[in-house]
Formats: sequence, structure tokens, C-alpha cells
Amino acid sequence: MSEPSSSNDRPGAGARQMQAYRFALEPTHDQAQALRSHCGAARFAYNWGRRKVLANWAQRQAEATYGIPEHELTPWIDQSAYSLRKAWNGEKCTVAPWWAENSKEAYSSGITWVTQAFSNYGASKRGVRAGARMGVPARKKKHSHQSFTVTTGSYGLGDGSRQVKIPRIGVVRTGESTRKLARRLRNGTAKLGSMTLSHRCGRWWVSFTVNVRRDDPKPARPDAVVGLDVGVKALAVLSTGEIVPNPKHYQKTQALRRRLARARSRRRGPNYKHGVGPSRRWEKVNAKANRLEHRVTAMRRDGLHKLTTRLTREYGTIVVEDLNVAGMLRNRSLAKAIWSAGFSALRHQLEYKTGWRSGRLVTADRWYPSSKMCSSCKAVKTKLALGERVFRCDHCGLVLDRDVNAARNLAALVSSASCVGTVNMPAGNRVRPGSPGGGIATGRPETEVAGQPCRSNPAGHGMEQHLP
Repeated sequence: MSEPSSSNDRPGAGARQMQAYRFALEPTHDQAQALRSHCGAARFAYNWGRRKVLANWAQRQAEATYGIPEHELTPWIDQSAYSLRKAWNGEKCTVAPWWAENSKEAYSSGITWVTQAFSNYGASKRGVRAGARMGVPARKKKHSHQSFTVTTGSYGLGDGSRQVKIPRIGVVRTGESTRKLARRLRNGTAKLGSMTLSHRCGRWWVSFTVNVRRDDPKPARPDAVVGLDVGVKALAVLSTGEIVPNPKHYQKTQALRRRLARARSRRRGPNYKHGVGPSRRWEKVNAKANRLEHRVTAMRRDGLHKLTTRLTREYGTIVVEDLNVAGMLRNRSLAKAIWSAGFSALRHQLEYKTGWRSGRLVTADRWYPSSKMCSSCKAVKTKLALGERVFRCDHCGLVLDRDVNAARNLAALVSSASCVGTVNMPAGNRVRPGSPGGGIATGRPETEVAGQPCRSNPAGHGMEQHLP
């Protein structure tokens, strides 16, 4: 997290937004054991709720096979968090006589998880949830991801600058100072929401969901427009001609990653199905591999944050492409390089950071020919091989770097009269895809560019966002 400026710390009329603050924890041995116990309690409550819902479904299915009418079948179980939590309180003394050893927040967290899991499954089955088709919620195992969430009770920051309070566990020391969040809470520019404790890469972490009132300064050049073309050879190329090199953190550690994988395969790993635990030497190598993965992820995230922060601080309007990252990952030759670059994370950071600074993010249509179009005469090539890194126009004779040409076309999109852009205005909310058709791949159908109505909305109804 960056140090908040003075304008962020004083009460003002800034917009309220949800933001996460995460800190590494340094618990004692007893506190670590208590955290593991709470994670196990959340997992137990999740599996209990899952069994209860599936048992109700199986009962209704069995009764239907006997020819029992629909109205006489066992009623559907209420899958809301309130009803399952009420049922848990009535059965917890029987199914979990040790429940008092942990905070009630751990069990409530598990109930919330199972409620959300069945809700997502139902939405996916009805076809109203985006993404891949979801199956019936699976059982959480003992060695799966450990976490639980706290929403009520005595929790938050401690009295010191490196302390957090956790119900039933007490005050736990953090690995870094919490003064940035404490200053916001003290000045009334932030309000704590939920607190999530999790165990990743051998360390415990605490994450606060905070309702923050932000009043960030506007970009240094609010009228400036920059096109951003992302790639593999160079992480980003700007329409100004600046090239941001790709650090390739993942590729640079590939040799070490393979060496650790070979060393881990030569040791005795866990076999939880037969109750056989891993050897000490396997655990040692596995911890090294996990730390390496965590470090690579942290370095990539840090580089993307620095780039997006610099762009949103300087330019008022940023134009990017709507890339089909999932489809690009099907290319086995480039999948690793595309995944390690973090295209989706880069765009997501630009979306909410432009909202913080009252900027704009314009997303070009997925089929906009930014690479095939000449940035000088606007002639479009029919084909452009991926290996052609220099763009040569057959009409005006322009010779320019392929990525720089694409970035210039993206920047020129703002002043174009064609409806191929989607505007993400200062609210900072992610734009949900609209209905397909009329050449609009994603974004709101009612968006207009340069005062021209969209093809999918020729009447111009609902237009309240304009590009200069």
C-alpha cells in the first residue's frame, strides 16, 4: 500500500469506495494453532451445510421415484444464510460438541460459503452466471485453502501500529505497520467492513474490506489521451512512443522452478487418501517452491501497480483493447508468456484507478483493427502475420513499429466518429458486457463516441456519457 496523501486523510466530499488492505501476520505458536482451528471450524460448517442441502435433494428425488405427488414431497430446504445458520445453532451441540472452542464467526463464515456456492451453482445452471458451467459444490478437504471471515464482534486494529485484534484469539502482531489504515479510521475517511484471515505460502495474512472516502488529485494532464497496447515482447507500448519492457519474472525463474520440482518429486510426498503424510525433506523443498511462486507473483503485481499508477496520474484518458485473454491462452506457444504478463490484471487496475482520479478508460471494441490499420492514412490491411513486427503501409508508405502503430490507433479512437469504444466513467465500476450484435462485442450498448449514436442504439436513448 502507498502512503496516503494529506488530501486523502482529511474528511472531505470524496466518493466512497470499497478497498482492501492486507497485512502479513506474525502469530505465536499458540495463536497459529488457534487460527488453524478456526479455519477447520469454518470448513466443518461448510461441509455440514453442504450435506444438509444435498440430503434434502436426495430425499425429494427418492420420494419422486415412488410416485409421490409434487405437493406431498419433502419441502425444499431454505438455502439462505439465515436459515442455515439457525439450523446450525440447533444442531451444533450434537454434531460439533467442541464448537465453543472457536468463535461463532468461523462457523458463520462456513455457512456463508456454502450459501454462496449453491447460489452460484443455481445461477450457472439457469444460464444467468457468466463463465464456465459450475457443478454441485464440492466437499472441502482438510488440506485445502485455509481461511475464515469475521464480520461482527471485537475485531480490527490494535492499540499499537503493528497489531490486529481477532475474536477469541486476541492481539496478533503484523509484519508491517498499519498506520496508513489507522490514520484513515481516526480521521473518519474509512470504515472497517469484514476481516478475512487466510494462510498462503507458509504465512498468515489478514485482509480488511474497508469503505474508503477517496479524494485523489486529478491527473496532471486531464485533457491528454494515451493509447496503450499490451504485448508479450514489450509489456506495454504507449502512443507517445514509450516502450515498457516486459520484466518476465516467471520466465527468469523457470530453471529454478524446474529444479525444485525435480527435487520434490524425488522425495516422499503426502498421500492423504491412505493417511500417509509427507517426509520432512519433501516439506522443506515444497516450502521453497511455494516461496518462489509467491515472490514471482508479488513482483509481477508490484510492477503492474507502478505502471498503472503512473499512467493514471499523468493522463486523463487512457485507451486500451478488449482482449480475449481466455482465447489467447489456448495458444500453447504463447500461453505461458501471456499468462505471466497479466493482461487482465493490468486492465482491472486501470479501471478502478481511473475512477479514483476522475479519469476515463476507453475500451476499444474487440474487433477494432488497431494492429492492421495504418495510423497515418487509416488504410486497413487484410492480413498481418504475428511475426511481422514492423508495420508497412501499402498506401502511404508508412514504416513504423507494429505496437507503436497500434497504440496510436487506439489513441485516435477517442476522436473517431465510429462506435467502437466503451467508456468507463469516473465511478470506477466495471462495465458489464452488453447484448451482442451491431458490432459491439462488449460494453454498454448505449455508449456513444464523438456525439454519434451507437449502431445498437440508433435512437440514442439513455445517452448521458460523451467523449470530447
